[in-house]
Amino acid sequence: MVGSVLMQRMREESDFAGIEPVFFTTSNVGGAAPAEAGPKGALLDAYDLKALATCQAIVSCQGGDYTQKVYADLRKNGWTGYWIDAASTLRMMDHSVIILDPINRGVIDRALDSGVKDYIGGNCTVSLMLMAMGGLFREGLVEWVSSMTYQAASGGGAAKMLELMKQMSVLNAAAANGTDALTVDRAVTAAQRSDTLPTGEFGAPLAGSLLAWIDKEMPDGQTKEEWKGEAEANKILGSAKAIPIDGICVRVGTLRCHSQGLVVKMTRNVPMNDVESILASSSDWTKIVPNTKDATLRDLTPTAVSGTLTVPVGRLHKLRMGPEYLGAFTVGDQLLWGAAEPLRRMVNILKERM
Repeated sequence: MVGSVLMQRMREESDFAGIEPVFFTTSNVGGAAPAEAGPKGALLDAYDLKALATCQAIVSCQGGDYTQKVYADLRKNGWTGYWIDAASTLRMMDHSVIILDPINRGVIDRALDSGVKDYIGGNCTVSLMLMAMGGLFREGLVEWVSSMTYQAASGGGAAKMLELMKQMSVLNAAAANGTDALTVDRAVTAAQRSDTLPTGEFGAPLAGSLLAWIDKEMPDGQTKEEWKGEAEANKILGSAKAIPIDGICVRVGTLRCHSQGLVVKMTRNVPMNDVESILASSSDWTKIVPNTKDATLRDLTPTAVSGTLTVPVGRLHKLRMGPEYLGAFTVGDQLLWGAAEPLRRMVNILKERM
């Protein structure tokens, strides 16, 4: 999914101009390469270290297993090129930078100046939170964040998206003969609990439900997805002192786009007009949604955002706990700013320098 979206975005932005792309595969060696490789271009073996080593930069959307099999051997054999990866395998390594231009362009530039060669896309939910709220972090206004996420099936990959649709189809069929709401409810619940509902990817029904567990267990009751909030956000920002970020990460029956409800404890009381101006300056794609019913239902949903680069943030208001407590809700396309877009922007940063 990420690779397909990345190719789409690079074509839309003419990113292939000025570079000589070579395309690799783990499953179709010798097959026809994308048109950007030329009329006789063929897919090369993604495990061929010699062929990989001829590249000045490698962009991988193949996943963590591939990175584990290839990356270390490439480096051991003396390859000194740039490794740009969507997988999480190298994110927290000391030798890598988590990329989220425009939020941390300064961190990226300093890393390039110092000779860092590994640039890794961040966790999708963390990246989307920073795209929405980056201005507050930049201004030193964040003491801590509690983030409650509503994460789409796309965060788990194409197979999980397809399983969600299969589950929806089963539930729709179960409800087809219902004559009233209670009858439909009983039929759908029975279908959700039946052994015939496909759950091989999620391990449980997601359609018409939710799953309050993403990734593996970590100490102190967290899941790894929740742990990433603080660990990755602070690395992206290059924080001198870690900002506490924690919450509950939940998978919901949405096909694409992650949403988050945020409680931000600010370092001081900031008027709401100033808060909105600071948030609007987070990036060119951050959009402030007025805290009204009409605007929220129109602009602050996965349906409105899917397939776009816009990262809306709304439901902005001070909470009853005190004037330093800010409530917010944000939505972003997991496959764009949460995955593919930082990779293509990193390619262009390298093009500027090479």
